[in-house]
Amino acid sequence: MNLSLTEEQAMIQDMARKFADAELAPVAADLDASNDQTLFQENLAKLAELGFMGLNIKAQYGGVEAGSVAFSLAITELARACAATAVTTSVTNMVAEVIQAVGNEAQKQQYLPKICSGEYKAGGFCLTEAGAGSDPAAMSTTATKEGDDYLLNGCKIFITSGTFAGVFVVWAVTDTDAPKGKGISCFLVEADNPGITIGKCEEKMGQKASPTTEVIFNNCRVPASALLGEENKGFAIAVGELAGGRIGIGSLALGIGLEAMDYARQFITERRQFGQAIADFQGIQWKLAERYTDLEAARLLLMQAADLKDSGKPFATAASMAKLFASEKANKACYDALQMLGGAGYIKEYPLERFARDVRITTIYEGTSEIQKIIIARDLLKGIR
Repeated sequence: MNLSLTEEQAMIQDMARKFADAELAPVAADLDASNDQTLFQENLAKLAELGFMGLNIKAQYGGVEAGSVAFSLAITELARACAATAVTTSVTNMVAEVIQAVGNEAQKQQYLPKICSGEYKAGGFCLTEAGAGSDPAAMSTTATKEGDDYLLNGCKIFITSGTFAGVFVVWAVTDTDAPKGKGISCFLVEADNPGITIGKCEEKMGQKASPTTEVIFNNCRVPASALLGEENKGFAIAVGELAGGRIGIGSLALGIGLEAMDYARQFITERRQFGQAIADFQGIQWKLAERYTDLEAARLLLMQAADLKDSGKPFATAASMAKLFASEKANKACYDALQMLGGAGYIKEYPLERFARDVRITTIYEGTSEIQKIIIARDLLKGIR
């Protein structure tokens, strides 16, 4: 097994790191405090110019065809500096991959270049509802056929980039008589459709610069050409693309955890107590060793899942394992790093309290840790039962 990065993967990782250091890290705390959407979206536009909104999209549609390993590396580096920017980049890439995977040629030509180039500032992934979070098959949003069109009615919640996404991938029930999960279809809905209303931005604990909103559909009329894939077979699309999204969120969590530990490691070598550097205490050293070991294991799990995806092999269980482990261990890393700073870690002057807030959601969105465990266990038991 070759664990070395290719020249292209290393180049993208380096480019993401340099961009994060130069453009994101200096403003991350201000974005967290002020939610300056002009600055936030300017950075997204710069990322699009560099190719980061279509990392796994074919060149003929404006992407860079770098693959899932490069995507994971890039998201990790961006998250080290600004988790809000990283999650927007991850979700936009996921939307583009959905369109590339199941869209027809006309849909790919129409939407992918706009996403990759930044003409669309972001893409929106409209799956979650108030009564359909961990159980998306329970969704109540409907798409009713009316002539050659569909009328969408319902409300999606917790939608990343809802205020400025150019296009939404939307799941809705098209056959209300079908068994649960069997009568769901997927649609491409442009943001300027008059049947769409964007709800207020949620006031969140972390990742504040990334707007999270309701997206409400009220007799939202879309043509039959907006159907993505086959009618009544949209749920499988959601399940498949969420697996890829879990690589992104696991990578994001890894980046936050690494940055938290790197900051704490530097701090404990400089701060002294009881006549010696905090880093000289064995208890602190063990905590450092444990957390970095956890994060390295998370990195390897993410690389395995991404490599399986790039190889065209089944990767869903590997992605769930990677997301579960990376997000849980990154949370542990951030809280231990904050503890190493003592009272300073609780003060906004230092970045640890922001890292702790930003990382918390990673065990929840793109499938909670509990859901990842169910997915993993089902796969383990499948061959036996």
